[in-house]
Amino acid sequence: MVKKGRLQEKVAIITGSGNGIGRATALLFAKEGARLVLAEIDEPALQETLRLVHSAGGRAMGKKIDVSAEREVSELVDAAMREYSRIDILCNNAGIPGAISPLEDQDAGDWNRVFQVNVMGAVYGTKYVARHMQEQRHGAIVNTSSVGGIRSGAGGNAYSASKAALINFTQTAACDLGAYNVRVNVVCPGLIETNMTKPIFDYARQKGKESKLGGRCELRRVGMPVEVAAAILFLASDEASYITGQVLPVDGGNTASLNLPGMKV
Repeated sequence: MVKKGRLQEKVAIITGSGNGIGRATALLFAKEGARLVLAEIDEPALQETLRLVHSAGGRAMGKKIDVSAEREVSELVDAAMREYSRIDILCNNAGIPGAISPLEDQDAGDWNRVFQVNVMGAVYGTKYVARHMQEQRHGAIVNTSSVGGIRSGAGGNAYSASKAALINFTQTAACDLGAYNVRVNVVCPGLIETNMTKPIFDYARQKGKESKLGGRCELRRVGMPVEVAAAILFLASDEASYITGQVLPVDGGNTASLNLPGMKV
């Protein structure tokens, strides 16, 4: 039986915490006793997550930032240290889907923006917490990638490429930081209903095809943000103390088979 309070008194930074997986992670971490530093570019969404955490009895501070701006990420980490004097966990969750368009019509500006948020946001976060975690001789970093980073068909070109880059960065960072007892892992969600995937769900509902969503994964259903948050909690907790540099799909089995069109009924 899993005990409550797995993150008791630990300090966790969560980016992209305004909705979806980030919000679910914030609420689950608060329930498990963590003290939170929540970051989000959408101020109203951030305030709503803070309200929910505080209503549940959790302790949290929030800061509106754009993770693609290195200075803002540095200031976020500084604010966390001023408030709590330590950082035990970093969840690099912020991400954007980018445009979905034919390859020949894709714009370099969109590619750059996707990589700045999805990859460099995690690089900056890891860079600025690493020095504190190295001094502490412990820490856990959990990045949020996607099944799109493992195989094609789960996002546009720029998005999928950025998520693949994030997986590789996770593994190289794990090698860099392992000697300091700092663990770095990555979760790869499948189809989860969030603000980012809302257009997919809205379209399916309009066309009466909602029941088909998730039909190409082994569990034959879509996932919920809290199911990804539970995986993030495990990797952030001491229960995963001997796990680093690993890629954990949370996808209902989507990446467990060839998953070719027409193979499943």
